[in-house]
Amino acid sequence: MKVTLREKVIKNGKKSLYLDFYPPILNPETNLLTRRDFLGLYLYTQPKTELERAHNKETKILANTIQAKRQLAIQAGEYGFLAKPQAPTSFLDYFLELAEQRKNTENNYGNWLSAYRYLKAFANGNCFMTDITETFCNGFRQYLENAEMLSQKGKKLSQNSAYSYFGKFSAAIKTAHKAKLIAENPLENINHIKQAETQRAFLTLDELQTLAKTDYDNIELKNACLFSALTGLRYGDVEKLVWGEVCNDEINGCYLRYTQEKTQSVETLPISESAFQLLGQRKQDNDRLFPTISYSDNQNKKIKEWLQKAGITKKITFHCFRHTFATLQISLGTDIYTVSKMLGHKDISTTQIYAKVIDKKKQDAANLIKINM
Repeated sequence: MKVTLREKVIKNGKKSLYLDFYPPILNPETNLLTRRDFLGLYLYTQPKTELERAHNKETKILANTIQAKRQLAIQAGEYGFLAKPQAPTSFLDYFLELAEQRKNTENNYGNWLSAYRYLKAFANGNCFMTDITETFCNGFRQYLENAEMLSQKGKKLSQNSAYSYFGKFSAAIKTAHKAKLIAENPLENINHIKQAETQRAFLTLDELQTLAKTDYDNIELKNACLFSALTGLRYGDVEKLVWGEVCNDEINGCYLRYTQEKTQSVETLPISESAFQLLGQRKQDNDRLFPTISYSDNQNKKIKEWLQKAGITKKITFHCFRHTFATLQISLGTDIYTVSKMLGHKDISTTQIYAKVIDKKKQDAANLIKINM
């Protein structure tokens, strides 16, 4: 019995790899003799880029490894196919499925869809799980760093957009690897795109107090925003909090015991009496704290209406209330390590962005006093 690796030209400018058995071997699924076992691996017929050439090289190595193992198995007396290889899974379809899971649940759903569009453009319409190699990941990273906006030709994609889209791409790969859809994580030796510093909008303590005193007809949305400003919680965490995660005892006072949506880590977060009072009367453990809030453009408009009624002209979104918490904590003297823990940051360098904001405010304040010399 001889097992030979062969190629078959298919559409889309690719070749399909398969094993050729001679003499024919019995397929246990059909009980018929066959000579072909397609591997679900593909090569570019005429590779044009360095990425495509690297893909062909890595795929051939994998196919040769499978061919050698199958030859040894047959020589050991194991007749018939050892295991029918699964049909190749589209990583693009998987990525889009992950994006759809975030619809109406968190405010970065649009970023996931945008990341999907750039990945689809880079992959020329599709890519399989077997295509997700270190070379492919590096190629996508370089593509994002130099890409033009898909919606506005001639304008370069911003660094922070590239940072965000590569982050979604990385998250999808890690999820696929955890689900054992990808054998190895190809991101281990790849550096992430750096995030550019941006101006983070936040409210002063006086502005926050003014908002709290401003009546607004959507009382639950108002309380949810103020709760974020008093706890530093992200919108996704505020939205899904239930009463069973709210604790209150004589020793520890009021605190939350919840699973952070972004990192899936279990957190214990002390909350102030003011934050606790925003929650109103306690309900059943499975009841949400803010059952009517739901991320949408309409909700953002309502936040804008509330700010305008309070006389605040800053462009403030729900996430800015988290920025407000961090900025006020640091400006009022809380050490950055404690603020980092309260925000649930894994890396304290993320929290240091807020410290830079405060340094700028100090410089602005110092320049307010001038004398004529």
